[in-house]
Amino acid sequence: MKKSSEKKKMSRNSIILIIVGIILVLWVASSYNGLVKLDEGVNGAWGNVQSAYQRRLDLIPNIIASVKGSAEFESEMQTKIASLRSGIGSATTPAEIDLMGQKINTAISLVYENYPQIKSTEGFRTLEVSLEGTENRIKTERDLYNAAVKAYNIKVRKVPSNIVAGIFNFDIKDMFKADEGAEKAPSVKEILAE
Repeated sequence: MKKSSEKKKMSRNSIILIIVGIILVLWVASSYNGLVKLDEGVNGAWGNVQSAYQRRLDLIPNIIASVKGSAEFESEMQTKIASLRSGIGSATTPAEIDLMGQKINTAISLVYENYPQIKSTEGFRTLEVSLEGTENRIKTERDLYNAAVKAYNIKVRKVPSNIVAGIFNFDIKDMFKADEGAEKAPSVKEILAE
């Protein structure tokens, strides 16, 4: 009977060890998968930050070029119209004055018929709104990145998941930090002067 009792005890201990082993394996797998999910969340958030930077890189020079072109064209047209208007002062007869007025009206009409979108002040306003929107988008993506890094770093450092993180080399990630001098916004005036 002793052997039977010992076998039952050994069998019970084996079952307990197997259950503990299964629980341990499930816990390790769950912790590992949680760390992988958070790590990919950090990578995705950083990808969004880079995407916002790329949008800014692509958008701003195009808008600035458009605004510059619009402003230059508008300036040329204003110069031509001013020249025509000054011609009115040199006209000596009502017919000449009327003719100059017609030329001015025709020039203005042609400009706005052919180039209705040319309004540099609206172009500059569009530039301002685009710059503001792009910077807000970048800030939002940076904040989301930092939140993802924070969640990941907490998981990597907390007991007991830090054991799994150490075994599988999940290292602490750095949060976004601004470059030195980034506290100074770029000067649109300088960019437009280029």
